[in-house]
Amino acid sequence: MLATSYLPHALVEGSAIMDVDAGEGGTYARLAELGHAPVHFREEVRSRLPTAEEAAGLEMPAERPVIKLCRTAFDQDGRVVEVNEMTLDSAAYVLEYEFDA
Repeated sequence: MLATSYLPHALVEGSAIMDVDAGEGGTYARLAELGHAPVHFREEVRSRLPTAEEAAGLEMPAERPVIKLCRTAFDQDGRVVEVNEMTLDSAAYVLEYEFDA
């Protein structure tokens, strides 16, 4: 998986999230410590063929699709606290969702 997270700079500036290793519990634990724990997520899922760079980074054939997953995390006030863009080898992942009607 290739993944990049984007967080509001004003929210995380000077916190442990800015460290290379955010520590135990990762980004969401650090957001909780800042009073902005994610309480709601939205995911957008797409698929397409990988770019040459993505295929090389994932060590996969360029003719196999990737899954592009964009997860947006919101805090209790509805503020976006993280956008995470992931690129997954479609042969290596199963995305499973449950939701009420």
